Amino acid sequence: MPILDLKMKQTSKQILTILAFVLPLLGMVATTLQPVRAQSVVTLIVTDPLTGLAIAGMDPVSYFTEPAPLPGLAEYEFIWKNVVWRFATAANRDIFASAPDIYAPQYGGHDVTGVSRGFVSDSDAAIFVVFKQRLYLFYSAANREAFLLSPDAAARTAEEKWPELSKNLSIN
Repeated sequence: MPILDLKMKQTSKQILTILAFVLPLLGMVATTLQPVRAQSVVTLIVTDPLTGLAIAGMDPVSYFTEPAPLPGLAEYEFIWKNVVWRFATAANRDIFASAPDIYAPQYGGHDVTGVSRGFVSDSDAAIFVVFKQRLYLFYSAANREAFLLSPDAAARTAEEKWPELSKNLSIN
């Protein structure tokens, strides 16, 4: 038998022996490891990354009462769900404090079109719709237009998908 063939057989046996020893160990390690989930960087309520303000500091009540939303003022702040919300007036702050679930944007201010499609994304506080007495924010004008093509269906689908999507979001 040539030396080369003998060395190849020897090397093959060594590789097989190593594999026979290592593969079961890898199987044991794999079964003892728990799946690791990455910490979400997306928060339950969309906030400005620099200021920490909800809906870019806009007054959520003004979406319902004014032709265009008003910027909130630092002297009229209210903390709800660990997030700072600003208001144009003390009266708007007090109205929000009495019923925040009515005036806060749906889905924490995440784009409702994205939620209805099964994912979360930020929104632009200037791109909105008040539909059936609820505030919906959108990432883009195109997403708002898509929502408006069939708002009942989009809102219903988003409502169905939100509980599962929101499980993976971090608390502000």
